[in-house]
Amino acid sequence: MSEKKEFNKKYEKTLISLQQELVKLQEWVIQEGKKIVIIFEGRDAAGKGGTIKRVTEHLNPRHCRVVALSAPTEKEKTQWYFQRYVAHLPSAGEIVILDRSWYNRSGVEKVMGFCSDKEYINFLQTCPDFERMLISSGIQLIKYWFSVSPEEQIKRFQGRIDDPTKGWKLSPMDLESVNRWDDYSKAKDKMLEHTDTESSPWYLVESDNKKKARINCISHLLSLVEYSEVEHEEIKLPDRALTGSVERPDKSNFNYVPEAI
Repeated sequence: MSEKKEFNKKYEKTLISLQQELVKLQEWVIQEGKKIVIIFEGRDAAGKGGTIKRVTEHLNPRHCRVVALSAPTEKEKTQWYFQRYVAHLPSAGEIVILDRSWYNRSGVEKVMGFCSDKEYINFLQTCPDFERMLISSGIQLIKYWFSVSPEEQIKRFQGRIDDPTKGWKLSPMDLESVNRWDDYSKAKDKMLEHTDTESSPWYLVESDNKKKARINCISHLLSLVEYSEVEHEEIKLPDRALTGSVERPDKSNFNYVPEAI
């Protein structure tokens, strides 16, 4: 077996094991009425979406939400900056995953000039207080930053251009970020300086290898939550009660989808 095939086999085995643990974690969250917010931030094409997909793949969507907000509306621009995110915070028994978050202000908004210097500085000063408020309200806040090298980012952007199924992932902002690598680096460093706090630390995920990044991130996530396995009563299927007395209509009366393969 080649080294690549051996790695992929190990990856799939490890991933499903971790996903089973995520299911246990969610069951505990539901039973105990816990509230968890997980922030995924990072460079464009750093692998955030792929990791989120693996985290949520086998979770109950009624108790786990992925929030990916679009640009703020004109009305939202007049509100307290954090207000539109507060509306999406979890209730008891919920996990909320933010695919980008209020940290847009210290990233794309700062670099692209979508906010004023005053708004930017105010964010850096008030964000730690906002997060302390969330934590004191009973929310467990977990923050991940996905790092990708400039070479790997270009490779992934090109992959999006070449693959018709991934073209939707490539935005004008992605293309602009190529020319603003250093600006984004400075913004990231400033963000970490002000918001990597003892009560709400950042965890950096090296993601040039997507599969390793997923395993590392999920494994670390599980280590941060002190969950326990929820006991279940044994489930037994009942015997089906078929009397044979029901007369069903002929299949020719209905429109069935034809076989395509």
